[in-house]
Amino acid sequence: MASLLKRRQLVALAAALTVTLPGLALAQAKTKVAAVYTVPFEQQWVSRIHKALKAAEARGEIEYKATENVSNADYERVMREYATAGNQLVIGEAFAVEAAARKVAKDFPKVSFLMGSSGKAQAPNFSVFDNYIQEPAYLSGMVAGGMTKSNKIGLVGGFPIPEVNRLMNAFMAGAKETNPKVEFSVSFINSWFDPPKAKEAAFAMIDKGADVMYAERFGVSDAAKEKGKLAIGNVINTQDKYPDTVVASALWHMEPSIDRALKLVKDGKFAAEDYGPYSMMKHKGSELAPLGTFEKKVPADIVAKVKAKEKAILDGKFSVKVDDGQPKSTAK
Repeated sequence: MASLLKRRQLVALAAALTVTLPGLALAQAKTKVAAVYTVPFEQQWVSRIHKALKAAEARGEIEYKATENVSNADYERVMREYATAGNQLVIGEAFAVEAAARKVAKDFPKVSFLMGSSGKAQAPNFSVFDNYIQEPAYLSGMVAGGMTKSNKIGLVGGFPIPEVNRLMNAFMAGAKETNPKVEFSVSFINSWFDPPKAKEAAFAMIDKGADVMYAERFGVSDAAKEKGKLAIGNVINTQDKYPDTVVASALWHMEPSIDRALKLVKDGKFAAEDYGPYSMMKHKGSELAPLGTFEKKVPADIVAKVKAKEKAILDGKFSVKVDDGQPKSTAK
C-alpha cells in the first residue's frame, strides 16, 4: 500500500513538473532583440540606442543582435531576416526607409517594432521614437550665447529633417536669450556620418568669424579644436576628447524608452505608440552635461541663468518650443 502511494506521489510530481517547467522556462527566457542601423555603432545617435540595449544585455534581460552600416536598399531585407529569426523586438531608424519598414511591420504582426521615425505610430505593432532633446539643446544654446566673443555662432547639421531642425532651433533660441546680438551661420552636409565634410563646413564658418560651433555632427569639434575655437556637443558628451574645446553638450539617454519597450514586450502589452516624450528631461531621457573642464570658465551669471531655466523646465514652468522648420542663417 505504501509503495503504491509513493508511486502515485511520484506520478503526481512528474505531472506537476510537466505543467510548471515550460512556464518556468518561459519566465526565465531572455527577450530576443535585434537592431538595424544605417551608420556605425559609434555614430552619436545610434550609439545612444546601442548603449541602452547593451546595458539590458549586461543585466541578462535580452539576447541582442545588431547590424551596422546597412544601406537603405538593403534595410528591408535585414529587417525581414531578423523578424523571421524569431526576434520579439526589432529596433532601428526608418527615416529614409519609412515605407519599407512599415511594410515589414505589417507582414509580421506578432513582432514588436520600435523605430526612429518622423511619422506616426502604426497599429498594432509599429512604435516610433525620436531624440526629443530640445530642452537641453536650449540650455546649451544659453551657454553658447554667453561664451561667444564675436557674437557669431556656426551650426553644422546632417540633414534638415525635423529631428535635427528642432534641436538647432532650440539651441538658437537659447543663445538669443542670453545674447540678443548673436548671429548664426547654418549649414547641412547631407550625410549622417561624414566627419571630413562636417569639418570643412565648420572651417568655412570659423573663417567668417564664428567663435562657437554647434557640433550636430562628428568633425565639427575637430575643426574648432584646430582653430582654437569653442564647440557645443549634441547627443553625446565628447568633452573628455576635447577638454579645451567642448563647453557643454545636450545629452540623449535612450534607456527610458528602451526599458519601457522591453517591459511591454515581456508583459505581452507592446502596442503602437509615440515614445518621443520619453526622451524629455522629466523622464530622464535627456540632460545638459556637466560643464566639467569649463565649470570655472563659463561666466557665473550665465551658469545661474541656465540653472534657473533648467529648474523651470523640470517644474513644468517653462516649455521649449518644438520648431521642426529648417533653421536659416542670420549672419550678414
